[in-house]
Amino acid sequence: MVFAGAAVQRLDSKIDHNVTGKVPQTRDSSYLYVTMSVRVAIMGATGAVGAELLSILAERKFPIGSLRLLASKRSAGTTLEYQGEQIKVEELTHGSFEGIDLVLASAGGSISAEFAPSAVKAGAVVVDNTSKFRMTDGVPLVIPEINANRIKDHNGIIANPNCSTIIMALPVFPLHKAFGVKRVHACTYQAASGAGARAMEELKQETAAVLEGKPFQPTVIPFPYAFNVFPHNAPWLPDLGYNEEELKMVKETAKIFETDSVKVHATCVRVPVLRAHSEALNVEFEREVSVEEAMEVLRTAPGVRILEEPDKNRWPMPLDASGTDPVLVGRMRKDKSQKNTLDFWVVGDQIRKGAALNAVQIAEKLFV
Repeated sequence: MVFAGAAVQRLDSKIDHNVTGKVPQTRDSSYLYVTMSVRVAIMGATGAVGAELLSILAERKFPIGSLRLLASKRSAGTTLEYQGEQIKVEELTHGSFEGIDLVLASAGGSISAEFAPSAVKAGAVVVDNTSKFRMTDGVPLVIPEINANRIKDHNGIIANPNCSTIIMALPVFPLHKAFGVKRVHACTYQAASGAGARAMEELKQETAAVLEGKPFQPTVIPFPYAFNVFPHNAPWLPDLGYNEEELKMVKETAKIFETDSVKVHATCVRVPVLRAHSEALNVEFEREVSVEEAMEVLRTAPGVRILEEPDKNRWPMPLDASGTDPVLVGRMRKDKSQKNTLDFWVVGDQIRKGAALNAVQIAEKLFV
């Protein structure tokens, strides 16, 4: 689907003005990008994050000149709506990226591994929402509120962090800048949305079946999910004692914060919530920090909102965060078992800030 507007325009004092339609992959700060419209492709358009990408691109008025929706052969030929227009989904192939400036990828790690290099070769920048490139040397791992300065270091691919990492890092990073964080112990309570649209639908169906006393055979989540809680079903790494989800939070935080001095330990749990992850964070600082000092920092931290009514014993919940952008923070208190330590509760929409919104914010830094 083509929308009104011109291609990406690159201006440089050293060369003639020209319209290239390609994003120059250069670190030369003399380049100025003037974006009139961007030719966008969404890889994995029919999934939960793909649908949210469409919604957020429209909400934030991202300057789209053309939009190409890419998915599996099975989904090709179906249509999705964008700003009142029905756009046909195309089968993802290695030739899908000709004439594309930006690829927003959320189709799974193996798909990104196969097709992202083709997109880069065709001249596009890929913002990848899978785990495939996060820890790859030379690929920036970006939360724009924390390290937008790293976007310029890309060589065609920019990685979106894991959703649980984003939701933890947004409130922890400004506290680290202000007071110095030594250690974070995170316990996550992760919604079905983290496993995709099919998992969300399966949770609905399984819940209904249990309430009606009917048998149910899951196909997405490997364990009984309705009215149940279990350690995250990411692959278990017996030599380390972690699962992959927990290890992502450890490694990604070090890369984003650009330090190994902040030690992270995580226990990740899947809970029968449709959307929005919650996390209990126990944060040790280099010095004594009062609740009032920490909350004062978080009140002005980008991407963070304090939500609590202590007199009503009311703190952030997944229902509060669902469909919204900020990471919600509340119930901060002193850890009486350990000095220089605060404990608090955070909730964030896994599909939005944990995935689609973060990717669009990266794209805005690139093009807008």
